[in-house]
Amino acid sequence: MRVSIHKHISNPEQFKQQLLTWAQQFREVVFLDSNSYPQEYSSFNFTLAVDAFTSLKTDFQNAFEDLKQYQQTTKDWLFGYLTYDLKNDVEPLKSSNFDGLYFPDLFFFQPKKIFILKENQLEIQYLLLCDDEVEEDFNEIVKSQKSKVESSASLKIEQRISRNSYVEKVTKMLEHIHKGDMYEANFCMEFFAESAIINPLEKFQKLNQISQAPFSVFFKNYKHYLLSASPERYLKKVGDTLISQPIKGTSKRFSDPIEDEKSKQFLESDSKERAENIMITDLVRNDLSHTAQKGSVEVVELCKIYSFLQVHQMISTITSKLDPQYSTIDVLKTTFPMGSMTGAPKISVMKIIENLEETKRGLYSGAVGYFTPDGDFDFNVVIRSILYNQENQYVSFSVGSAITAQSVPEKEYEECLLKAKAMHEVLQ
Repeated sequence: MRVSIHKHISNPEQFKQQLLTWAQQFREVVFLDSNSYPQEYSSFNFTLAVDAFTSLKTDFQNAFEDLKQYQQTTKDWLFGYLTYDLKNDVEPLKSSNFDGLYFPDLFFFQPKKIFILKENQLEIQYLLLCDDEVEEDFNEIVKSQKSKVESSASLKIEQRISRNSYVEKVTKMLEHIHKGDMYEANFCMEFFAESAIINPLEKFQKLNQISQAPFSVFFKNYKHYLLSASPERYLKKVGDTLISQPIKGTSKRFSDPIEDEKSKQFLESDSKERAENIMITDLVRNDLSHTAQKGSVEVVELCKIYSFLQVHQMISTITSKLDPQYSTIDVLKTTFPMGSMTGAPKISVMKIIENLEETKRGLYSGAVGYFTPDGDFDFNVVIRSILYNQENQYVSFSVGSAITAQSVPEKEYEECLLKAKAMHEVLQ
């Protein structure tokens, strides 16, 4: 049973930094930040979950069934992630590319301590603990000082795929499209640094500050870290309503308001970007139909432009009503990996990109989020993110773009560099 206490927070931004600093003492940490981005489906300003009471860590084999049993047994808050490589549990696929990070394929934990802030109201939920401990922790949090951090050593960031190799690989993908093997595919490449010593919290705070994305995450599981400034929701469940918001379509931000508006309007009217988005919207509609009540799948928004600090994005919103015969985990299993990070037709695309990419995706293009005690959930798409294995001193971030028949390889390469800009800036 959870003890629940409410507090008024007069300065949410200051409290957020104090809470993050305090949380670093724990082995397991998930911090989810909406950055108060104006979005219709937001549930909180931010939430923090720390300190595992129970946990589930597994490879891809039978992973969704293990998660189903864990979720149905605990009937409690669970926080964690699904890596892209869980595709191998759903379909006869493999992931054999290079992996410098070694994250488990799936990890969730039942936190002892949860903090949920909505506007100025903080809800604190502690598991099997007394009121005194809540008050002691709260007093400790508000006294927390931002630790002074020595600047990290300079990192030598390398590209796993060179510009020339990227162009060659995208040309091969276009051949697959012309042969009818696929219509659209998300092709990704990795940037990395070895012998990397960084302060994960400091890097997350910088990334979050320059991005202020609605699905930002600081994740820690012992020596594994994710620092994410994701603008994209994978899937949310509220009661019997499911909401998916795939992103396809990107354009630059400009400091000059006139140039910035031109960039936004160009994205909105770009036939290639709209075609990419509509293809993925169709794929998501199909994925949701597997568990939906008949006739309930609906496109609420098509190709709407949302502006973030780094880029403008084209986002569609698809909803459905869950058929009662299907479980919470069935929804994830029948829609994962998300269409925006794979392509169409999904299985064919996943085979092709496995052969052409040079890095195992792992948590990149997977999802981080939570389950509530009553089986609702919300998960992001892990993009615009830095991954770090502190033990191996290996830091990595990947970027990708959608390849269609209209793609020009050199322009797709430039789009990848645009998406990589924030992570580059933070690490250097």
